[in-house]
Amino acid sequence: MNYFLTYTVYVLILSILMGISTWKLFKKMGYSPLFAFIPFYNYFIILKETKHPKWWAILSYLPIVGPIMMSVFHLYLMKKFGKSLFKDQILTVILPFIYMATVNYSKDVELEDENANNLFLTDEEKEAKKKDTFLGSITFAVVFATIIHVFVTQPFGIPTGSMERTLLVGDFLFVNKWSYGYRLPMRPLAIPFLQGTIMDTGQKGNPKDDPKSYVDGVKLPYTRILQFNKPQKNDVVVFNYPQDSVHTAIDRKDPYVKRCVATAGDTFEMRAGRLFVNGKPETVLGDQEVQHRYIVTTENQLDIPTLYKAYGFLPVQEVQQPNGGYLYAFQGLTDKTAKEIKELPQVIDMKEDVSIKGEAAVYYKDEAKTKIDTTQSIFPINKPWNQDWYGPLRIPKKGDVVAINQETLPMYQWIISEYEHNSLEKKNGKILINGKEANQYTIQQDYYMMVGDNRDASLDARFFGFVPEENIVGKPMFTWMSVQGVFPDASSTYQAPKKIRWERMFKATNTGESNKTSYWWIAAMILILFFGWDYFMKLFRKEKTENN
Repeated sequence: MNYFLTYTVYVLILSILMGISTWKLFKKMGYSPLFAFIPFYNYFIILKETKHPKWWAILSYLPIVGPIMMSVFHLYLMKKFGKSLFKDQILTVILPFIYMATVNYSKDVELEDENANNLFLTDEEKEAKKKDTFLGSITFAVVFATIIHVFVTQPFGIPTGSMERTLLVGDFLFVNKWSYGYRLPMRPLAIPFLQGTIMDTGQKGNPKDDPKSYVDGVKLPYTRILQFNKPQKNDVVVFNYPQDSVHTAIDRKDPYVKRCVATAGDTFEMRAGRLFVNGKPETVLGDQEVQHRYIVTTENQLDIPTLYKAYGFLPVQEVQQPNGGYLYAFQGLTDKTAKEIKELPQVIDMKEDVSIKGEAAVYYKDEAKTKIDTTQSIFPINKPWNQDWYGPLRIPKKGDVVAINQETLPMYQWIISEYEHNSLEKKNGKILINGKEANQYTIQQDYYMMVGDNRDASLDARFFGFVPEENIVGKPMFTWMSVQGVFPDASSTYQAPKKIRWERMFKATNTGESNKTSYWWIAAMILILFFGWDYFMKLFRKEKTENN
């Protein structure tokens, strides 16, 4: 069933529930009982009768926003019939159609005489009361922010160094959800602003036992509208982690940000830690810096805080040797930085840490090596590849017909069973797709290779494989805040001190330029004008009231 047909079914179900639980109340307000069953129009009448903006009715069935607005409208209706006590409000929000039905079918319910209650109120008090009925300015702010968050742009933080030095740890971005067409929400009943879980309530760091922030049973199929562009090579892209086993909803899987290094139909390869696409070295943009991992042996301890100040991002593991010297494992060193550190007087030896060619990077969950840890192992697990020597690997393209056998199955099994939602099983040495023996498969959507700029410190497509088009969220637009030291770095002995990076605020993300202009002062001016205008308008209204 397609998205809009499924959505229409949900709307009709909700409208029937609304009608069954309120038709008598509509009749008492002077309307036909049938109007209680008509989507949008039923809430339009409630807003009209309770003297609120009638255009709010269009928000009543929107995904995620709709349940909030419905609760507000239900409260208005109950208040119209004198049910305004705290217990009435709680029951209306928690058990809306059940509680409204008990009011609807009770014999003594009558319309409240608003004029009697407002008889002794001043005009100013009446105006204040009207504003308060929208459950306060906080509710309005939450609804407005939810609309922006769901339908326009979403904030996203950078907690790890996988995209250094393009995106720094502690950068906070806004993501444009329309960059590659808007992906319609797939779990319409959810708590605003939360991605997958509400909080860590079970085993620490294990999201599988944490309460979900959405209702998984109410779901809509994947659909993308107004898709005029697709991810291109070198785009920085936000996407949902493909192999997230906790959340079945695509749009509720953990968000990741990487660079799209290869698109559908391209061939991806790593040679000694260097990236190649279609047999050619990668194109390095102005805001990128090629980085590598180095092992450094020193006579004496290095002054890491001073080096950090000089070079910026510099995660390092420090180990004291039995002979009194020190061993350092540096992540993310550029060629220039590596050369300068090598020239330090304490340094005895320095070499780039590159994995051995042909050595498969496969990790296990148990000591007996019976359960492969696919999260930490290189994809696919049956190839002699590692993060420095990888491929060549062709990225699947919609319409490709690929051979399916015991050799190729580890590469395509997630595509067949998880991303394209077929049943896949192995029986008596045969591969069955949807119950039928298969030796080939036709790819149903485009896939992408997403890799971090800081290659040696990035959990990316070399580990979790192809990223389906349906997992794409959008493009980061700009950095609105940047705070060094806000996220702890588990890969480093040294932790950077906290400070605000003013020079990074309100800089565009996807330009590829080495020196981006910061527009934080424009944002500051807008805020000053906004709050200044509000302040002067209050003064003007106060002066006008005093003169009257």
